Amino acid sequence: MGHAAIASTLLDVSAAEEPAGPVSRQERKQRTRQALLDAALDLLADRSFASLSLREVAKGAGIVPTAFYRHFSSMEELGVALVEETTRTLRGLLRGARTEQRGYGGMIRASVHTLHRHVREHEDHFRFITRERYAGPGAVSRAIAVEMRMFSSDLALDLARFDPLRTWPTEDLHLLADLIVTAMLGTVAELLEIRPGDTAADERTLVAAEKRLRMILLGVPHWQP
Repeated sequence: MGHAAIASTLLDVSAAEEPAGPVSRQERKQRTRQALLDAALDLLADRSFASLSLREVAKGAGIVPTAFYRHFSSMEELGVALVEETTRTLRGLLRGARTEQRGYGGMIRASVHTLHRHVREHEDHFRFITRERYAGPGAVSRAIAVEMRMFSSDLALDLARFDPLRTWPTEDLHLLADLIVTAMLGTVAELLEIRPGDTAADERTLVAAEKRLRMILLGVPHWQP
């Protein structure tokens, strides 16, 4: 590559990565990193993660392909970052919703409605999670599995506040939490299948989700660890 071409490339990278106004180098880097995540998510609207190329993600973010490596070491690392972006906020919201409740009924209702709001606000993220949970590249599907275990661990801690769960062994609490998380993932998949604007279908799905969780918890008083 000649000097003119190199200079042109450097200018392209600089222009793409530097927004208007005085910002720090770290802020520019963070904005470009987020642009890469957003570009990947846009491309994933109707495609699998494995079908994405680094080149098209970089193009969508407005940078040259070589600049991608300033932010991620590989496409799989970008995929893992997308998983974390999708789940971390929801984990905090669900824990907050649960800790404000004193009984099973309130906890179930608050959790289901918190999940519903977050899914509706971030549908592309959740389509990515549900599609790649089993079919994604190794690092991505493993990252999703880790996040699901963290959801279960958080829930197990919160469930231990209630009688008679206070006396349950940790292993049994985690099994119960796994059942609930699996049911919630089913609710996410159902919500994503609903046509935009179909509020009646949304409501039916939420009612069914609450019933499903109540059915799971009905057996709690009768379980002998």
